[in-house]
Amino acid sequence: MSSTILQTSGFVLALVGVAAIIAATSMNNWSSKDRQGDVVTSVYSYKGLWQNCEVSTSGFTECRPLYGLLGYAGNFQAVRALMIVGIVMGVISAAISLFSLKCFKLGSMEDSSRAKMTLTSGIMFIIAGICGITGASIYANQIVVSFMSTMYNPNYGEMMGGMMQGMGNMGENLTPRYTFGPALFVAWIGGALLLLGGCLKCVAFKGLRPEKSRSYGAVTYKPQSQNLDHSVSEEGRRDQKIV
Repeated sequence: MSSTILQTSGFVLALVGVAAIIAATSMNNWSSKDRQGDVVTSVYSYKGLWQNCEVSTSGFTECRPLYGLLGYAGNFQAVRALMIVGIVMGVISAAISLFSLKCFKLGSMEDSSRAKMTLTSGIMFIIAGICGITGASIYANQIVVSFMSTMYNPNYGEMMGGMMQGMGNMGENLTPRYTFGPALFVAWIGGALLLLGGCLKCVAFKGLRPEKSRSYGAVTYKPQSQNLDHSVSEEGRRDQKIV
């Protein structure tokens, strides 16, 4: 009973994780502009894996697609690939996990086959979770590196004559800084749920195996004395018949 609960719980958690990974990949706010120190009339921008968007003061949003495969950094392409691999493996393993559930009847499937499918889906869930967490972490690392490189801007607060000295601190950075967007946290949470669901299904595999496959093939051993007694008794009977 506990194995069935672990199997079902792992499937539900992993399914939510797959949905979170899909949502994070499609979101455009992986990184958002740091608005600290910006003036009110500044334009708010945010970036994603497939589009870069800008929001003007009038509330109009304009997005520029990033659907090309060339002309982008290798780390950015790696994040895309990892998220796509995580989605594909998550969806496939979710289908396998669905058919392996005990409450799902599919013909005359044996328990050993269900146990193997449970283990397979659990391993694939773990790999999908690792892909999602790794992709989000690579993107987050690039944001941190970019943010630290723009912390000091020699053009920030530059005095343009005595009249601009008092307005230097109100100036806007020429190079905008970006911080973590909500999509990163969604990707991290989805990857963690996939890891947890995959581990639960791997643990459930041990209890789902049938009893025959758990025990080693035992060979019955007959003591040699019994065989000797049997042969001796038969020889005695033959002697009696001959007499």
